[in-house]
Formats: sequence, structure tokens, C-alpha cells
Amino acid sequence: MSEPGYRAVSRRESRSLAGYKHACHAMLYAAEPGKLFGKIPLRHALLMQMRFDGKIGFPGGFVDTRDGSLEEGLNRELSEELGCDPKWLRIAEADYASSHATEALPQKVVAHFYTKRISLDELRKVEMSAVHAKDHGREVMGTIRVPLYTLRDGFGGLPAFLTNTFIGNAKDQLIYALRTLNLLSEGELQAAVGASRDGYESTTSRSGKGCP
Repeated sequence: MSEPGYRAVSRRESRSLAGYKHACHAMLYAAEPGKLFGKIPLRHALLMQMRFDGKIGFPGGFVDTRDGSLEEGLNRELSEELGCDPKWLRIAEADYASSHATEALPQKVVAHFYTKRISLDELRKVEMSAVHAKDHGREVMGTIRVPLYTLRDGFGGLPAFLTNTFIGNAKDQLIYALRTLNLLSEGELQAAVGASRDGYESTTSRSGKGCP
């Protein structure tokens, strides 16, 4: 699955594409044993961020492949956006997940996506350090956790989150990661995506205020 205008490419193929800029982004996630309101399993804490343009995306950005590897460029971006010490948070080639290319204007871009599982304590450390990062309040408005549950109204939680505006193919990357990492069952994921497409009115009109 890929967003319109994006086509899957291999890592090797992507490096041979002429005239393309390269963007690398990472999804950091951790097992979360807690429960919302004491009864709804949170399952995992998964980080995204609100961007300067009001769109949601993953930490990262454009990298110059002439200056080193994709991962070196990505780690520099994470240091600027999340304020993390690269000595304890580093993305490696083993964390690579996918690449997609687009020729949509204004420029040709290859979007490289990485996923990295860390401990919940480490994830909380990332959240705390992010407010002191170089780009906080400028390019990045703050980190957010993705709700990996659906409330009784059938819309609150992940379906509602998926109705936000995402940058590039970030929404597609999120769904891809949830599926391939088995963070949600296929049935739960399809139901959430379907409910997000149905929209708010068709679900909440049947269930009042949407309380859990």
C-alpha cells in the first residue's frame, strides 16, 4: 500500500535515482503496559510530531547523501529535532523499513522510513529531551503519542487520529508499521482505517459523546 504519487523502491535502487532529494524519518516505539481509564490497553507508546506547517509526521528530515550514509544524516536530524544524545539513541541500517519515491511537485523525493523499538523509559526520555531540542517551537511544535485503540463509539482513538493531515506519506508509513510490526491485529487496523474514512458524524451520531 502506498499513497497516491508514491511508488515503492528498494534501498539500493533509491541511491541510483538521479535528481531526487532524500528524506529519512524514524518511528520510535515502546511497549506500554498501562491502561487508559484503567481498562483500555495502551499496548505501545508510538511517537510522531506536530510540524511547523500543522501537519503530522515522524521525526527526521532531508539528508545529503554526499556527506555520509542515510543513517548518519537521519541521526543528525533526530539530534536537532528531539535533542537526544546520539550516544544512546542511534538509528542503524538494521532499523530500515522501506523507501518510497515521488515525482510530485515541487521536487522529486525519496522517503526512507525506519522503525526502532526502545524501552518505555527511553521513550519518555526522548519526550522530555524534545522540549529542549534545537528545533522545538520552530520546525517542530512537539511530540505526540499515537492512540493505538478504538473507543466504544467506533471512532475515538486511532480512527480519529487518522483523520489528521499528515505530511507526505507519513500516514501510509504509520499504517505500514502497525501492520508489519504486528502492533495491531489486521482486523483492528482495517476497522480503524475504515472508521476514519467514514468520518466523525456517522459514528458519533450513534453513540452520543463517545465516552469510553
